[in-house]
Amino acid sequence: MGLELFLDLRSPPCRAIYIFAKKNGIPFELRQGELARGEHLRPEFLQVNRLGKVPALRDGDFLLAESVAILLYLSRKYQTAEHWYPPGLQARARVDEYLAWQHVAIQLPATNVYLCKSLLPYFSGQPVDGANLQRLMERLAPALRHLDEEVLASRPFLATEQVSLADLMALTELMQPTAVGCDVFQDWPRLVAWRARVEDALGAELVQEAHKLVLQPRDPREAQRDPQLAQKLVQKLQERLR
Repeated sequence: MGLELFLDLRSPPCRAIYIFAKKNGIPFELRQGELARGEHLRPEFLQVNRLGKVPALRDGDFLLAESVAILLYLSRKYQTAEHWYPPGLQARARVDEYLAWQHVAIQLPATNVYLCKSLLPYFSGQPVDGANLQRLMERLAPALRHLDEEVLASRPFLATEQVSLADLMALTELMQPTAVGCDVFQDWPRLVAWRARVEDALGAELVQEAHKLVLQPRDPREAQRDPQLAQKLVQKLQERLR
């Protein structure tokens, strides 16, 4: 059995891994599931990751979870180009710095904006809570300001002079709310220019392919195929977004 990647492409870290593997010609079998449907909690998946989370990797008998760990594993095993995770001590530390910071500063608030604007209305059948959405956007703003006014003021990419794992993770995170009409780039000119550079380095077609699921509108009828599941998801989303 070759390399298997267990991903939900509605998840930013999963998209980052997908883009990285595709961009670097890494052969893998895509095992795609949907978090919103609870597919990551099925017994067969829990044998791959007992924590019941994606992304996850299976490489023969070796199992691995957590997006950063998977990206580093792939970069080392397949000896990808040095710019992804540079060998220089300080350059590598800059990549590590972003990868450590992004979980709470970028990924969590950006995903919450997406959940409020897209997933909660989808499963509840109710309109978007505008006040809550604005509050969540304001929680993301300090991190965007830091990236635009400080980080990108001194270099073209987030960690070094070339695209790295830091930029890959950031793009997939910031595309999450943007894909549903909350353009987190519009007020930050350096972030707009950075996004164009990163998409050019990755390939616009690959970026669009990875984001296809979050870019296309959901069919509202699908949410009500299992009303009990929809109700449980609404409760969990409301608790998370309070």
